[in-house]
Amino acid sequence: MTEKRAVITYVRPGSIAAEMGICPGDILLTVNGEQVTDFIVYRYLTADENLEVEVAKPDGERWILEIEKDYGEDLGLEFASATFDGLRRCRNKCIFCFVDQMPLGLRSSLYVKDDDFRYSFLHGNFITLTNLKPEDWDYIFRWHISPLYISVHTTNPLLRNKLLGNPRAGEIMTQLKRLAAAGIVMHTQIVLCPGLNDGPELERTIKDLGGLFPAVQSIAVVPVGLTSSRKHLYPLRRVTPEEATAIIDQIEVWQASFRRRYGCGLVYGADEFYLLAGLPLPPAAYYDEFPQVENGVGLTRLFLDDFDAALAHAEPRPDGPRRIAIATGTLAAPLLKELLPKIKAKAGELELMVVPVTNHFFGPEVTVAGLLTGRDLIEGLKGTVSWLRGKEGWVLIPDVMLKREALIFLDDLTPEVVARELGVKVEVVPTNGKGLIAGCCGIEMEESFCPNQ
Repeated sequence: MTEKRAVITYVRPGSIAAEMGICPGDILLTVNGEQVTDFIVYRYLTADENLEVEVAKPDGERWILEIEKDYGEDLGLEFASATFDGLRRCRNKCIFCFVDQMPLGLRSSLYVKDDDFRYSFLHGNFITLTNLKPEDWDYIFRWHISPLYISVHTTNPLLRNKLLGNPRAGEIMTQLKRLAAAGIVMHTQIVLCPGLNDGPELERTIKDLGGLFPAVQSIAVVPVGLTSSRKHLYPLRRVTPEEATAIIDQIEVWQASFRRRYGCGLVYGADEFYLLAGLPLPPAAYYDEFPQVENGVGLTRLFLDDFDAALAHAEPRPDGPRRIAIATGTLAAPLLKELLPKIKAKAGELELMVVPVTNHFFGPEVTVAGLLTGRDLIEGLKGTVSWLRGKEGWVLIPDVMLKREALIFLDDLTPEVVARELGVKVEVVPTNGKGLIAGCCGIEMEESFCPNQ
C-alpha cells in the first residue's frame, strides 16, 4: 500500500475550495482535526456546516482554513482515486475466477483482482471479506460502511475454503453476523458451480443468508462464467438447461417462503438461468426493488418493460434506415428475435435482422453481449454486410459492449474501426428497450460511426 495522501487533482471553478485558494497539487491533510484517509472519510467529514480544513501546499506551507457552508454542500474537490493508498487486491485463488480465465491481449486494468471493501460501498463491487484486518473492521463500524456487496457462494466453511482457495474463507457466517449486529446492510451473491455449491449446498446457503434478514437485503444466484482459456484450472462446466430449470424451481420455492415471512422475495435468479432454460422472464414484481440489476438479475425484465413503453410512443422517422442488423451475444439473440414483429408493425417497411455474434476471444461458451470484442463483431457481421449495403442500412450495437468513458471494446478497438472495416454505418445505442426502439425507428443516436470516419 502507498501512503495515504489526499492529493487534490481538480478544484471545481466557483466552488468553496476555489474561493478559499485551494489548488490542484495541494494535499488535504485534516478536516476538523481528523486525517482524511480516503474519499469516504472526506465525504463524511466535509458534510458538516462548520469546518476547519488543513491543507499542505507543494512548497511545504500549511494553511488552516475556516469554512462555513450549508450541511452536505460539497467543497468542490476531486482526487486521483477514491482510495488514497491504492487498491486492496484479492488474496483468494477462486476456482472459478474469471480473471484467471482471461486470454492475453486485453488492457492491463482488466487483469486487476479487486477485493476492496471501500469500492464495494462506493460502486457496488463484490468482495469476499477474506482480506479484512482488525483496523478495517473498526473503520467499517466507525463510518458505518453500508451497504456492502458480498460474494458468499456458500456458507459451508470447508466448501467455501475450497471454492475461494483460502483457509480464511470459512469464517463467512461469523463475519456476516458481525456485520448484521452492527447494522450494516448487505447484498450477497452465489456464483453457482454445478456439482459443487448447488443442490443441498444451495439450500443451506439460501437458508443461512435468509436467516440474517433484514441485514441481508438480497441474495443473487448467478451461473459461473467460463471461457475457453481454462488450461490447468479446476475442471468446471456450465449449467445445463435442465439444471437451470431445477435451480429456478429451487429459488422460487424459497422466494415464496420469504415473501410470506418478510414481505419480499429476498433471493433472485439471474436472467441467464431463465434464458438458458427457455422459460419466460418473471414479472417486475418478482425482483422487488431490483437490488442486483447490475449483477444481471432483472436487467432483461427492465429491458422488456422499457421496450413496450417506448414502442407505444415511437414515431418512425420517414428518412430512417430501411435495413438494420442488431448485433448481440448468442444468449440474448432468441429474445430479441421475438421482438422484431412488434418493431416491424410500428416501423412499416423496415427490414430487421438479429445477428448473434459468437465470442471467439473468450470462447463460444461466453454468450453475453458485454464480453464481445471489436474483432468478434467484425468477424460476426461480415456475412451481413452485403445485405445492409443493398439499402444503405446500418448496424446497431448496445453500449454495454464498450467502456463507456472512452467508447472502446475490450480489445481496445473502437466503433470507428469496426465501421471502417465492415464498410457500413455503426450506431451505439443504450442497452435498454428505449435505445433499441430509437435505433430501429431511425432516431439519430448520440454516438454514430460511419465507414469513412
